[in-house]
Amino acid sequence: MKTCWIIYNGSLINDKFLDQARLMAEAAEALDVRPMIFKNYEIMMKLGEELEKKPDFVIFLDKDILLATYLKNKGIPIFNDPEVIETCDNKAKQYIQLASKGIPMPTTIIAPKVYPKFTIRDSGYFENVLKTLGLPMIIKEGHGSFGMKVYLISTEKDFYKKVDELRGVDFVFQEFISSSRGRDIRVNIIGDEVAAAMYRHSETDFRANITNGGVAEKIALTEEQKDIALRAAKAVGAEFAGVDLLFGPNEEPLVCEVNAAAHIRNLYEVTGINVGVPFIQYILKKIG
Repeated sequence: MKTCWIIYNGSLINDKFLDQARLMAEAAEALDVRPMIFKNYEIMMKLGEELEKKPDFVIFLDKDILLATYLKNKGIPIFNDPEVIETCDNKAKQYIQLASKGIPMPTTIIAPKVYPKFTIRDSGYFENVLKTLGLPMIIKEGHGSFGMKVYLISTEKDFYKKVDELRGVDFVFQEFISSSRGRDIRVNIIGDEVAAAMYRHSETDFRANITNGGVAEKIALTEEQKDIALRAAKAVGAEFAGVDLLFGPNEEPLVCEVNAAAHIRNLYEVTGINVGVPFIQYILKKIG
């Protein structure tokens, strides 16, 4: 019997993170794989020593890139690979990668690095950003999940206040797609296949995330939506991904972002599909 480790972040007290691990464990057991769930800090990264026991593979549901790299260097297959996790964890880095592969997305400007005690307020740079994107626009921090650290900016006063607050932080300026206000599509990708998808919408927030009050329902994807979601996952190297699609002005799909450790509970509740099952089937086929 093959064994797998399922790793999540033990410092996060919200039950949804353990729930994610348990759903994956249920999928493993259904496929005759023995799962072991670990909090990230339960695996000590003591350098120069071998692990006493190694699993056949690891499902990594965290953003502890150092731990993922440590385990990869021990010769253990990690899903997703730590380089993929790192790319997706920093949205600025992710958008650079998506753009390099020609993935359709909102017009995006990567903010330059500005050290916390300094400013480029009088350089003319911000005026150029405002001229290029107009208002309203989105300002999005590099690191953030569940729709957090994403800001809809409607006035110049709010714009300058936010860029001052974000000195020393990776972030992007992004075109606001008004045609997709409060609605998007979450597409779960496994390898070269679409595993499941749901339509999310909110009447109270510009973000459609269920965490922020959105609701979800089943959706039948168009071929264009499938194609762009698959291309986006491939562009960042993700073998397991939650790709969020926006609706462009003519309903054309635009990539909002790619999540390398996408949560699967809401997708399961909406579609009845535990995507952990096809994910582990994919892994077993890959590792032989």
